[in-house]
Amino acid sequence: MVPDEAPDPPVVPRDAATVVLVRDGSAGLEVFLLRRVVGMAFAGGMTVFPGGGVDRRDADAPVAWTGPPREWWAGRFGCTPESAAALVCAAVREMFEESGVLLAGPSPDTVVADTAAYASARAALVARELSFAEFLNAEGLVLRADLLRPWANWVTPVDEPRRYDTRFFAAVLPSGQRADGETAEASDAVWQRPADAVADWRAGRRLLLPPTWAALADLAELGTAADVLAADREVEKIIPKLVRDGAVIRVVVS
Repeated sequence: MVPDEAPDPPVVPRDAATVVLVRDGSAGLEVFLLRRVVGMAFAGGMTVFPGGGVDRRDADAPVAWTGPPREWWAGRFGCTPESAAALVCAAVREMFEESGVLLAGPSPDTVVADTAAYASARAALVARELSFAEFLNAEGLVLRADLLRPWANWVTPVDEPRRYDTRFFAAVLPSGQRADGETAEASDAVWQRPADAVADWRAGRRLLLPPTWAALADLAELGTAADVLAADREVEKIIPKLVRDGAVIRVVVS
């Protein structure tokens, strides 16, 4: 929504992370989607990927980690290594909170097969009674940063009163795990082919923000989950502009 008067100066965007979670379905590549509860302060009623804000407690806490180092992620996302570490942790944590999928294992080359044993910890993470670093360390789990791929970086337009600098990651559903969508922030969850999700948007059956639509359009060009992981993407910061044309508001991406 475009306010009558844009904040001056613009609101400083908060760091956030989102995960494009995919799998190979019987009819092709599928992506996990959540429909946010109507009435939420940000993106209410919109269909989105699992994601949310960064917890600064994860920026400096020691975490067992395998995969590209923090400095590599910092280079891809244009931030400090400390921010990169917090973003990677936020991506894995938010996906766990909102879908039950956990990219972590007891060793650098394993992933937990069933996350049901961590249900109480999941609830504590949602309530912010526990940091993600504390959870991993307490359970002796290694964060699998090697199972994530950088995908995109979108920033909320400057006219908005609530803004996020969101880094998008891509990941494949680990074998043995399932995405349940059991979160109070979503009214429903579904696996869907990207092209079908875009078709639902065009038909008015879904509401999509530009970053979600763009990611789905890109995914629709890929055939398998392996293709998603192999995609060599240049991540550039995108800040759309909101343009009012009478009663119509257009989103312009330059």
